[in-house]
Amino acid sequence: MIGRLLGSRTNRGRRTNPLAAVRTPPSAGVVSCRVLDPVGQPVPQAEFTVVDAVGRTVVGGGTDPFGSFVAAVPAGEYRLAVSAEGYAPYRAAATVAEESLTSLGDVTLQVARPPELPAPGDWDIEPTHSSVGFTARHIGLARIHGRFNSFAGVVRIAEEVEQSAMHVVIDAASIDTNVRMRDDHLRSADFLDVERFPTLEFYSDRFAHRGGSRWAVTGALSLHGVTRTVTLDTEYLGLGNGMEGEARAACRATAELHRDDYTMSWQTMLARGIAAVGPTIEVELDIQIVPKS
Repeated sequence: MIGRLLGSRTNRGRRTNPLAAVRTPPSAGVVSCRVLDPVGQPVPQAEFTVVDAVGRTVVGGGTDPFGSFVAAVPAGEYRLAVSAEGYAPYRAAATVAEESLTSLGDVTLQVARPPELPAPGDWDIEPTHSSVGFTARHIGLARIHGRFNSFAGVVRIAEEVEQSAMHVVIDAASIDTNVRMRDDHLRSADFLDVERFPTLEFYSDRFAHRGGSRWAVTGALSLHGVTRTVTLDTEYLGLGNGMEGEARAACRATAELHRDDYTMSWQTMLARGIAAVGPTIEVELDIQIVPKS
């Protein structure tokens, strides 16, 4: 009982190293903190980054379910940054000594002010500063990147943004992966079949705020003659002004599509049963909108 109460001494009477639970190589120390929200609750999966004196990231990762982060780093001077969705970033400096623990203690994040939303009304997607891209796996290894070069769309911002709507039309034949033979195949009946289905269309009237700058935009995607419900994981980037002073708003969005859902099931198998084309497509959108003229 006495040994358990003391805890800080070994059976031989020597004081236990406070870093005994963390494996540290020679000339290293440990940095730690606990990340809390404004009411004192832990923030799991907050991003923690440790940068050295010349700006190189030494270690990074997410906090555990209790909001804690612990990492061994070489002894030295560091800048630390903590960020989490919906909160203002936290930054601090720390000196880590050999075989010692440098703790920031409890770090309380403050709720970030969300970026200003676009004014109600109709906004056009501005294609010059927007992109509709995608990524697919090739033979289970490489990532093939492509884009659609021709598209148009409008976003109707409502007084209550959650009631907004958008409609986007994409020219299927404008697909471009920078390889002509591959693009011709993608336009064929094996994939997009652009002669029968010349456009892809997305319509949404469901905007759900997920907190901070994150939104879920859910709608119907019509592709290859099939219509399915798709949710875009959207990061709203805020308002800005163009070269001529015109108002602009921007967002970034991603989604994952399954080819079989749209009956684009063409496949060829290579040696050892490896599929030439992966079953999923990652869609990546970078969009700027301007007030409709």
